[in-house]
Amino acid sequence: MTLRALQSFARLLAIMLPVGAVVAAPSLAMTDPVETAPPVGVAADAGAEILADEPAAEIIETIEDRYERMTVPVTIGGAGPFKFVVDTGAQATAVSQRVAQQLDLPSAGQATIVAMASRRAVEMVDMDGLGLASRIIDGIEAPVLLARNMGGDGIIGLDTLQSLRVLIDFPAQTITLVDADANIGRGGYEIVVRARRKLGQLIITDAKVDGVKTVLIIDTGAQSSIGNRALQKRLRNRAATPMTAIDVNGVLIEGDIGIARKVVLEDLALNDVAIAFADSPAFASLGLADTPALSLGMSHLAMFDRVAIDFAKRRIMFDVPRGAGWRQRIPGRF
Repeated sequence: MTLRALQSFARLLAIMLPVGAVVAAPSLAMTDPVETAPPVGVAADAGAEILADEPAAEIIETIEDRYERMTVPVTIGGAGPFKFVVDTGAQATAVSQRVAQQLDLPSAGQATIVAMASRRAVEMVDMDGLGLASRIIDGIEAPVLLARNMGGDGIIGLDTLQSLRVLIDFPAQTITLVDADANIGRGGYEIVVRARRKLGQLIITDAKVDGVKTVLIIDTGAQSSIGNRALQKRLRNRAATPMTAIDVNGVLIEGDIGIARKVVLEDLALNDVAIAFADSPAFASLGLADTPALSLGMSHLAMFDRVAIDFAKRRIMFDVPRGAGWRQRIPGRF
């Protein structure tokens, strides 16, 4: 059987703790590294809500989950709503094993998910009638993953987001979805950064971390920011704290947490940025194993008032809070 490779930064660092720390919540428990999701097929009841129409822009009230990522309510074939993480770092829209079983979604073979710590063959299902705001999206082949590893009932990935502009308003906790052909200009955003497309993702190629030219990925599906070993090596002589993390496949990864004094994007500088450094096949799948790269997670994106990701025009826009000192506080929980 041919396996399709689907790169995913989804839930890169949903849990990032110093080595030896104990995770108490059952939903955060690390799965066995060789565990695979059971076959789909157990039915359960579900609520129903039919969505229609397709306006140019639609605002979805979001729920900020316990790891500071944005989740939105979606329906599948009229059933739901289900809580999906909006993840600009994941190529594929994914669904949890529980929801796939509940809706008896038909099998679509297997694919290989490339996550932070692992490459793993997973079951795929055909998913039609994905209701997001007032849109209905058909023909999605979705990997089946465990909800506790995704942080929700599923993931809204780049395959679903490519025809949209994603506008995140952190103070209002809303996500606005705008059609790709809508003319919104800069929309009042103060900083506009041009990006390149790579395997569906928009990457910023001219960011700098303490003076080191770095490829930057905007990742709304990860709580914390993660750098590859190539970036860590270029930064040199940095004190680091050991940490462990769990990826979307439920596999444990070990790395180090360090502090970058300054991350520069265009005219914007973020100070004292906590970064987790780790070896990851996810960077390698983008051809970035040997190039300094940083995935900027929600703990740092939330420092802005608004972030807009414009896939159609290949640009990322930021709105800076008034009077912000832009000195990043090191969070107590990664």
